[in-house]
Amino acid sequence: MRIWSLHPSYLDWMGLGAQWREALLAQKVTEGKTRGWKNHPQLDRFKYHPKPMEAVGYYLKGIHDESLTRRYKYNYSKILYPDSVVDLINLSQDQLQYEFDLLQERLKKRTPEKYEENRGIKELRAHSLFKVIPGLPEKWEKSYWVKKWV
Repeated sequence: MRIWSLHPSYLDWMGLGAQWREALLAQKVTEGKTRGWKNHPQLDRFKYHPKPMEAVGYYLKGIHDESLTRRYKYNYSKILYPDSVVDLINLSQDQLQYEFDLLQERLKKRTPEKYEENRGIKELRAHSLFKVIPGLPEKWEKSYWVKKWV
């Protein structure tokens, strides 16, 4: 499971679709409607939020908003709390950069056009649920990309 902190506009069509499905799964997990995934570290962001379900709803709405700009038809009614006002979740600058680098590695092979489009980005944006602060990548990141940050 990957719950991208990046703004959804950086994702290609496959990534945005996968993100929609994984965020819907996160909603089910947060709601307690599934046995699996309860201890997935990326879901801690929602679990420890003062309003977990509302935070997931806000996250899903951000993905849905991006889908509308691309004229995709994601089912808005699947978002249980779409109009929530929530406190932002802190996100380290290095986590944001880490995720962008990881995404770019994937896009380079999968969707070279989107990779090239993203190369021109000067200042990274996070999903609107997140507030960017100084700091290192999250401890759950274990792949070789983290090595350049530590």
